[in-house]
Amino acid sequence: MDADNVFKALGDPTRRKLLDLLYEKNGQTLSQLCEHLDIARQSTTQHLGILEAANLVSTVWRGREKLHFINPVPLHEVYERWVRKFEQQRLSLLHDLKKELEGENNE
Repeated sequence: MDADNVFKALGDPTRRKLLDLLYEKNGQTLSQLCEHLDIARQSTTQHLGILEAANLVSTVWRGREKLHFINPVPLHEVYERWVRKFEQQRLSLLHDLKKELEGENNE
């Protein structure tokens, strides 16, 4: 995983919106995606290029149409590397708090 490209891609609200659109309906054309954005078609193409470079979006040609698909693998890798380890500590603290509030640690 090229984490720099993934974080760069996720750092822009338009690119996050594109990922949200593909999550809602995978396999959209550029025209379909542009319907939901207030930017020029060329700008949308540039944003999709950055998402493709980060491997967050892949494309498939169907006849004359180029379909865009979300690739969740890099997001999962970010989660595993950067989120999960912090989540485990938080869950342990919540578990300890629950036990304390329920009186399991009090004698």
